[in-house]
Amino acid sequence: MSAEKIPFVHERALCESPHVGTGTRVWAFAHVLPGARIGADCNICDHVFIENDVVLGDRVTVKCGVQIWDGIVVEDDVFIGPNVTFTNDVFPRSKQYPASFAKTQVRKGASIGANATILPGITIGSAAMIGAGAVVTRSVPPNAIVVGNPAKIVGYVDARAATSAVTIPDAGGGPSVMATSVAGVSLHTFKVVPDMRGSLTTGDFNSAIPFTPARYFMVFDVPSSEVRGEHAHKACHQFLIAVKGSVSVVADDGQNREEFLLDRNNTGLYLPPMVWGIQYRYSADAVLLVFASDTYDPDDYIRDYNDYLDFVSKG
Repeated sequence: MSAEKIPFVHERALCESPHVGTGTRVWAFAHVLPGARIGADCNICDHVFIENDVVLGDRVTVKCGVQIWDGIVVEDDVFIGPNVTFTNDVFPRSKQYPASFAKTQVRKGASIGANATILPGITIGSAAMIGAGAVVTRSVPPNAIVVGNPAKIVGYVDARAATSAVTIPDAGGGPSVMATSVAGVSLHTFKVVPDMRGSLTTGDFNSAIPFTPARYFMVFDVPSSEVRGEHAHKACHQFLIAVKGSVSVVADDGQNREEFLLDRNNTGLYLPPMVWGIQYRYSADAVLLVFASDTYDPDDYIRDYNDYLDFVSKG
């Protein structure tokens, strides 16, 4: 083993664990208890405390002043900023210990900003970004950006800026279709016919909308902090229209991610199979109408983002 890959422990650190991977560095005044397991090429900075029932993956960075308590699992390539506070007991009392501590998981590639507080028993999804000072009270979806107290989703990592369509019919008076960076996803704008009695917009299935629906559903009365969707379909096609209010939709094909603002009732978003879809930022009056090509089948859903990436990689 080359010298530079041997775990380095500063002379003023106390590392009691024999389970420290090659190339990991433990700096001054850090304390690692015997049962902790730390992967390779990690960086454990000054004044970090790591308890026994803790697992850190490879290439994890833990900045100064962080305590990682029993029950916390941190996967590969995670960044934990200075003075991040983890917790593992929902109702702590002095000298009273639960039968088991709540399990918290930080998935691969996530980043947690300085001074954030992570409540027990939640999962921070892969590549999620936790803003500095955020108080995270609920699980965070993959790729989500959350800030505030309590933390709320304000965007998604690497998603293009939200797009709002305008009414630009083609020369024949039909709908316009805008291609996107996400495979197969398209934004459709339908003709509006204004009248003193009221306005009308319409679209034909199989021409204006790329399939004949087998069912529809509507989503409404969604609190603005809630996120819906968060899944892909293996076979089902979907077409989304915000018939009232506004909804932000993120579409992701595993390589490209784009965000769309549906805020006009003559605009629709087509999501083909095998595209990961998320809806969030519902306005208080939002009503989202969704046409689906197939009847409900729970086996058609992929609900875990990492599972989705596996499906995509296998073609």
